[in-house]
Amino acid sequence: MALRGNGNRGWLAASGGVIILALGVLMAAMFLNPAPDAASAAAASGEHLGVASCAGSTCHGRMESDGRIVRQDELRRWQEPSTQGGAHSRAFAVLGGTRGRQIAATLGIGDPTAASECLGCHADPAAGRGARFHLSDGVGCEACHGSASGWISSHYAVGATHAGNVANGMTPLENPTARASVCLDCHFGSDKPGQFVTHRIMAAGHPRIAFELDLFSTLQQHHDEDADYTSRKGKTNSVKMWAVGQAMAVNRALSLYANPARGTEGVFPEFYFFDCHSCHRRIFDQSERVKTWETNPGRTIPAGMPPFNDENMILLTAAAKVGAPGMAARFDADSRAFHSALAKDRGSAVAAANKLRQSASSLASALGASNMGDDAAFAIIDSVAGDAISSRFTDYEGSVQAVMAVDTLLNALVKSGRVTVGAAAGIRSNINRAYEAVKEPNGYRPADFRAALGTAVRSLRTLR
Repeated sequence: MALRGNGNRGWLAASGGVIILALGVLMAAMFLNPAPDAASAAAASGEHLGVASCAGSTCHGRMESDGRIVRQDELRRWQEPSTQGGAHSRAFAVLGGTRGRQIAATLGIGDPTAASECLGCHADPAAGRGARFHLSDGVGCEACHGSASGWISSHYAVGATHAGNVANGMTPLENPTARASVCLDCHFGSDKPGQFVTHRIMAAGHPRIAFELDLFSTLQQHHDEDADYTSRKGKTNSVKMWAVGQAMAVNRALSLYANPARGTEGVFPEFYFFDCHSCHRRIFDQSERVKTWETNPGRTIPAGMPPFNDENMILLTAAAKVGAPGMAARFDADSRAFHSALAKDRGSAVAAANKLRQSASSLASALGASNMGDDAAFAIIDSVAGDAISSRFTDYEGSVQAVMAVDTLLNALVKSGRVTVGAAAGIRSNINRAYEAVKEPNGYRPADFRAALGTAVRSLRTLR
């Protein structure tokens, strides 16, 4: 039962948006230096040494952010009990709560704090564990930054470089593709043990799956992106981070769908992949027929068929039109062909999924290599709100992704200085109206959502 974003996004609406600073690498260092032989043995085994290995007051365990190079209070921020920034540290504890135990009981998997179905994402999924490793730490440093046994010695050595740490096994999270690959394992799903939230798990009470790389990175950020960070890892491009995240999410969803071990559940398809709220509507009889769904031009499927959850496809279409226009038509055509194939049979759908996945992979590479600046952010916002795109926001999931995208891109423009804080505040009220329309799925109001988002985008156009 992987820890993922809240299904109703109420906390996003309440926040009034977020400041996009982007997540960098939470540099880890040893509190007590291991003996050379012990360190070598740990490196060879790929052990996760545990959060305690980073917690020294000369490393990342200070109570104040007064470090000369890095903050050095990164562990305190990781453990913050009242913010989304502390969610990773709370991941294991959640399992022992009422909801976690109810879900486990429904699934018949016993104690959730010991169940492999849960620990793949609610704890550090380490193949090897050092003496200071504790499952109760939840999602610790090495879950994202990679097994420290290979790089911890070079990390705290005099003259150490980030490139050297990466060569020794640290995950280069400043790279959008690398970061997305790590985050998606738990915030979207993978074929690794305990990292796939099936429809059965969601039916038992687990939140639905949703992910947006740049926004989620911001919520988990424990560092300052200062001159030192930029000199070692480069300046984060939030627009590129968002766009690559969309491409990687599409790639991951289609890879899992095409996997015969994941794509079906008994005689049924695995409904994890489909748009929950297109089918989960109230069922009742009246004197006249009540239509509970809207026609979607991007989904060429017969009425009544469950549509594939295409929230990331919709946003990737917008990104492709701006960041890789030469590839946009192919992706759009492959997307429509995939939806059509879903009405035929699984073999056709899998073949179309693999073709669309290749298009998404190519887009991930192209967007990662592009120089997506302020003009691109404005253009993508226009594309998201354009007639061809907005008409596809007929369902809850896609609308959630759209408002997160506009929020993310607006904050990127504020961060770069292209839009002032005051001007952004004026637009924020309409973004918050859009958030309110998707505050919770049962109260989703598509017309109100499209109206609020359209007003926000029109205001943004005047600032371009």
